[in-house]
Amino acid sequence: MIKAVRAKLHGMRVTGAKLDYHGSITLDPEICRRAGIYPLEFVYIWNKNSGQRISTYVIYGQPGSRACQLNGSAARTCQVGDEVIISAVEYVQKPADLCDLKPQVLLFDAENNVTEHLEYDVTRAANGDFDFNVLTV
Repeated sequence: MIKAVRAKLHGMRVTGAKLDYHGSITLDPEICRRAGIYPLEFVYIWNKNSGQRISTYVIYGQPGSRACQLNGSAARTCQVGDEVIISAVEYVQKPADLCDLKPQVLLFDAENNVTEHLEYDVTRAANGDFDFNVLTV
């Protein structure tokens, strides 16, 4: 099995860090739906400011809020305003299955507005080599 990226939120800013909460990351469901990230799904979070890397599960917050709030122990890994990358993954059986994935990648400005919508595209050449392209959606 191969673990591959299925969705990515690149450059979101942390809008809150609530230590006294039951855990997880709270995200705007409108953003999640656009990228294909589900409630209760485990995601990886990489803090571009500190280099901290964690994994936790997603809960949906208020639609339209552009929220990116770390909760519980995850709140200790980020400060409000930190820029993070959030990635959801999918397991595929064999390398050829990578061609079927079309990971959605959203890029953000400082107010968590989507500035670009990209798609990763893996193709296979006649000789069997893989090629990788980033497409604008």
